[in-house]
Amino acid sequence: MSLEDKKDETKAIRIQAERSQNREHSVPLYLTSSFIYDDAEQMRAAFADEIDINIYTRFSNPNADEFVAKMCALEHAEAGFPTASGMAAIFASFSALLKTGDDILVCRSIFGATHTLLSKVMPRFGITHTLVELKDAANWEKYIKPNTKMLFVETPTNPGVDILDLEWLGKFAKKHKLLLNVDNCFATPALQKPIDFGADIVVHSATKYLDGQGRVLGGIVLGKKELIKEVYSFCRSTGPSISPFNAWVLSKSLETLSIRMERHSENALKIAEFLETHAEAEKVRYPFLPSHPQYAIAKKQMRMGGGIVSFNIKGGLERGKRFLDALDLCSMTANLGDSRTIISHPASTTHGKMTPEDQLLAGVEPGMIRISTGLENVIDIIADITQALEKSK
Repeated sequence: MSLEDKKDETKAIRIQAERSQNREHSVPLYLTSSFIYDDAEQMRAAFADEIDINIYTRFSNPNADEFVAKMCALEHAEAGFPTASGMAAIFASFSALLKTGDDILVCRSIFGATHTLLSKVMPRFGITHTLVELKDAANWEKYIKPNTKMLFVETPTNPGVDILDLEWLGKFAKKHKLLLNVDNCFATPALQKPIDFGADIVVHSATKYLDGQGRVLGGIVLGKKELIKEVYSFCRSTGPSISPFNAWVLSKSLETLSIRMERHSENALKIAEFLETHAEAEKVRYPFLPSHPQYAIAKKQMRMGGGIVSFNIKGGLERGKRFLDALDLCSMTANLGDSRTIISHPASTTHGKMTPEDQLLAGVEPGMIRISTGLENVIDIIADITQALEKSK
């Protein structure tokens, strides 16, 4: 059965690893570290890359291969490589495709751990970065250096939910011969496909929405075959491999991704609309709110607005902590994209290792609250936020 002309929701369910002689309906777990060969010649050919068969689970595994095949179909990518975590995917996308002396042009509004990777780890390999302001996009050309090789962005951004114009970025990167690397974690391919707008590489923390229930860690790098070949070679040697079990969980999770993202988005929009009317909330940010500065761009490139809402609570840092302490239903935990609503205070957690000055430059204000909207009944979520706002005054 050909799936090429089928819809994404169908592909996410029906793309499967080859069935065994047992004719299983759902792909089994392949909990093996290695694979056997028919004869010495087949083994030689496998190690010489003359035939495409499994050698060792650090390189490939049927569970990992199925996860990759689904993600390639959903992201319109030619190839992909799965990793043990989202940060492993980002690190691999930098290290495999750049060399000593190269510079990365980076939108300043990024995840705190990515900022640490760029500022503390990559310089050890002689790879530098240049931060640019989202609001200064029209002047990004002045930041390009002779050694600039990659443009790395998130959209929507973490945690401020800013939106970057992927169509503009694709043209900008092509004009300046830069690799466009997009973290699509917040939107997922269910809502946005950066490769359709010119991205060369897409990275994910599969731990988030791709899993959707806070169970396993995982990541993935997707893109053009020639680029992923370099990522594969790097990861094969350095070993940031996904486990077969985690790949199996993530592949199954993709079967419900589209319907989950629809519910996340519906709930998030209602919460954002509620917060816009509340006296204790300021600067409510959600891509599909008409008040969002990049609302028109979001509507152009996203199917729905996603599950993340941010706002500033009156009272700043201490009020933000009191608000979290007053929550009853919503969770405080180091994750997002879960079926359970998660509320965090970025200035003291995910972006806490940044200086106050860098936090502000990244759009993280002392009173910012990030809501990762879950799948509960939205009435119950809003009720919990309401009582926490009242108790934290």
